[in-house]
Amino acid sequence: MPNKVFIATSLDGYIADRNGGLDFLETVPNPEGLDLGFVPLMKSVDALLMGRKTLDAVLSFDVPWPYSKPVFVLSSTMKAVPEALAGKLEIVSGDVRDVVNDLNARGFKKLYVDGGTLIQSLLAEDLIDDLIVSQIPVLLGGGVPLFGALSKHLEFELVKSEVFLDAIVQSHYRRKR
Repeated sequence: MPNKVFIATSLDGYIADRNGGLDFLETVPNPEGLDLGFVPLMKSVDALLMGRKTLDAVLSFDVPWPYSKPVFVLSSTMKAVPEALAGKLEIVSGDVRDVVNDLNARGFKKLYVDGGTLIQSLLAEDLIDDLIVSQIPVLLGGGVPLFGALSKHLEFELVKSEVFLDAIVQSHYRRKR
């Protein structure tokens, strides 16, 4: 069950600012449009599992649908797929462990997990195998944290660390089991 997180944070560990904004992600110029590892990540997964707020953020980017893999949105409030996204995503609900087990049973064994609350929920259930975190060199001083409370320590080992654009440090950690 290789569930992966691929996400960017500020130096102080936030995935969005106090207003939910993501502008800090563009503070490092990327004139050549480097993917920073996103393309290899997408090749390594079967599907995406994201939270509702993350879907809203993706839709706010005003770009074509960025995913070629099946997308599952975990939401207790979203009841129907917007017409423009028909066939591109599926809404799932319930306990995160049950949702992951159901997706695995359907053949989606390698999940890219995206969304702060969802990531925290899967970490709390020890369902994350790889954390790939890109630190943007900015301090936000508050906002939406990547990590939350856990009932036990979860140990990870460093797989590799890379520097992109002479500014962004991306570290790949694997869960010690």
